[in-house]
Amino acid sequence: MESSAQDQPLEPASHMTGECMCGKVTFEVDAPLIGAALCYCGRCQHRTGTAFSATALTKPGSFRITSGEEHIGSYEPGDGGFNKFFCRECGGQLYTSHPQNPDILAIRMGALNEDPGIRPAAHQFTDYAAAWYPVPDDGLPRFPERIDWTQLL
Repeated sequence: MESSAQDQPLEPASHMTGECMCGKVTFEVDAPLIGAALCYCGRCQHRTGTAFSATALTKPGSFRITSGEEHIGSYEPGDGGFNKFFCRECGGQLYTSHPQNPDILAIRMGALNEDPGIRPAAHQFTDYAAAWYPVPDDGLPRFPERIDWTQLL
């Protein structure tokens, strides 16, 4: 039996590009992503209209907007939650950053054009999971609140 591409070991990508739905905002990441998680918080549910969001943490300084910066809108919750950035033209979600330290930046995995070579390593904010979509029993660690990356890296 031949092995499929899914059976092959992953190699983290060293360069990735991404964009919003309409393509007016583009970005690049020029270093492998640190890690990825699935977030079940209420903000992600409302922001995406789904049960969770797939987000990947970037290395500081590795993320850059390559075009369309003038089309980027933001939502700052003001309560210590991460700031959200999106395309004002199409609503495409792009990235999020820490309100006190913008170097802590995570991209929305669905905005990537290529396979980043990593997979989500944990579930976070599981205490807020939608009743209609329970967190799957897939063996990944679960964090009732924000993930503590030091426990995974």
